[in-house]
Amino acid sequence: MIEEDWNAEIGDEALLKSLEKVSLLERPDDPSSVFSPSVDSFDTDEFVNTQHQPVSSFGRGRNFAAKGFQEGNGEDAVTQNRGFKGFGQGFHERNAVDGAGTQNRGFKGFRGGFGQGTKGGQGDIPQSGTPSSRERGTVTDGAGPKVTYVPPPPPDDEQAIFARYQTGMNFDKYDENVVEVSGLDPPPALMSFADTNMCHTLTVNIAKAGYSKPTPVQKYSIPIILAGRDLMACAQTGSGKTAAFLVPVVAQMMRDGVTASSFKEQQEPECIITAPTRELVNQIFLEARKFVYGTCIRPVVIYGGTQTDYSIRQVKQGCNILCATPGRLLDIIGRGKIGLHNVKYLVLDEADRMLDMGFGADMKKLVSFPDMPQKDKRQTLMFSATFPEEVQRLAGEFLKTDFLFVVVGHVGGACSDVQQNILQVSQYFKRDKLIEILHSIGNERTLVFVDTKKKADFIACFLCQENIPATSIHGDREQREREIALRDFRSGKCPVLVATSVAARGLDIESVQHVINFDLPSTIEEYVHRIGRTGRCGNTGKAVGFFDNNSDGHLAQPLIKVLSDAQQEVPVWLMEIAFESEGGRLPVHTQKNYRGRGSVNAGEVRMECSAREIESWD
Repeated sequence: MIEEDWNAEIGDEALLKSLEKVSLLERPDDPSSVFSPSVDSFDTDEFVNTQHQPVSSFGRGRNFAAKGFQEGNGEDAVTQNRGFKGFGQGFHERNAVDGAGTQNRGFKGFRGGFGQGTKGGQGDIPQSGTPSSRERGTVTDGAGPKVTYVPPPPPDDEQAIFARYQTGMNFDKYDENVVEVSGLDPPPALMSFADTNMCHTLTVNIAKAGYSKPTPVQKYSIPIILAGRDLMACAQTGSGKTAAFLVPVVAQMMRDGVTASSFKEQQEPECIITAPTRELVNQIFLEARKFVYGTCIRPVVIYGGTQTDYSIRQVKQGCNILCATPGRLLDIIGRGKIGLHNVKYLVLDEADRMLDMGFGADMKKLVSFPDMPQKDKRQTLMFSATFPEEVQRLAGEFLKTDFLFVVVGHVGGACSDVQQNILQVSQYFKRDKLIEILHSIGNERTLVFVDTKKKADFIACFLCQENIPATSIHGDREQREREIALRDFRSGKCPVLVATSVAARGLDIESVQHVINFDLPSTIEEYVHRIGRTGRCGNTGKAVGFFDNNSDGHLAQPLIKVLSDAQQEVPVWLMEIAFESEGGRLPVHTQKNYRGRGSVNAGEVRMECSAREIESWD
């Protein structure tokens, strides 16, 4: 369901305009306040300093569907009953004084309510320029605030650097996956990390990081990269793809020798790693620190939502491996702080997202800089859990002609350690079903995916009202809030995280036992990535999807294929829906012996990248 449909479902566009003005500031030191929604801006640091006065608290009851979203509105009862169940007597009330704007009514139990009104009725937050320009700390017409957030430095003691979580009981089952390598003269697979001619320091770091034996994607990718070949690798979520490219890149850099980090106005990194989300590039950076520990190689991470000058200072101090989101990377290059002529390794993590309409133009711009080595002069590596055929064709523009393609299991297949359950739930019963499931699983860590940013905040607040501690993460939350939300989720303070697709890829969070697709995504690839936030590294997990016949019918056939390939039960009603969509023919995607370089985008379902899925990735 696209965002316009969501607006229509609520039936109150004035509500959405008002919510864009809501300020979601730092969480108060009040244990009853477990959710801190976001301001519709990347840059609230200056906004925080303005004067505000809280207004009356939000709900007076438990069922705001009964009286509609807005008190005194003239909507008919049918429209009113389509409101959110659980939100008191409406989201806000109109002021009697003309011109006073709206007062945002807060949630019962929240200090200051859901949002806090602004003094003097000035509720509009200046929003000039594009999200890209705001995240870079620039202003296009002089009205928007500048990003001033500086993230806290990561701990630098050895114990914190090598922190990890344990592999699960199914870790050894990875070896049962069938692996196919396409291309000419692939090198033999690696049976153990000791078989490589890596330096002693790296070998010790690999052991400290908890890598006892290579997973299938590591067995095949590491020798290919060490041989200097370009690579496109597709393996299931949580199977060790990050180490599959970091280990050989660090090994080659140490073998060839790198210039020790030193302060320079323009740095010339040997390796650039780019990924679609801020949280993912930071995660890659933290993993890189493990493998380079005790060496002269210096990794650096830069991403949007933070102060640009801070990113520049980090780069200037020395940079051999640069982990970056596309927007901030191009910005720093454009400022002359990064030189590209020394780049030997270009890594695209979540490569299908990096090459499609979300970031394809940025990647083409990156490789077309005059000082970027041509593809035959650099090594290009691409990793993802999904590689639709369209993206495989695009990848050829970045890779050498003799590149190798490694497929572990099925192309775009879901992890078999995730127990999938698809439930037939109509739009208007989803909230009740969500509450029922969350009550049944207790305080187990759960990730709930929705289709729009506003709905992420709505559902998180609704859960808090139901005494289920929750927080949210999406592209419109400022970076500090995103990091707080993830920290609270990791620590268990908020065992439920409501997210948009910004959290669907790459995030590796320990002990996520459940993933709930409150809204199914528009593509099967996104579904595979979402449920891959659980069942990682040999651990088991559960994934539930709410299937609405009116909006999810296009997913019936590809869902059947994903379920079948992962040896999951396929509901009879889902088969019937697929049967009807095929014009009375049974879908062919129930076969379990699918192999090859084909796409998981089954049934010729057109791959599309909707606005909600590429929202504020960088």
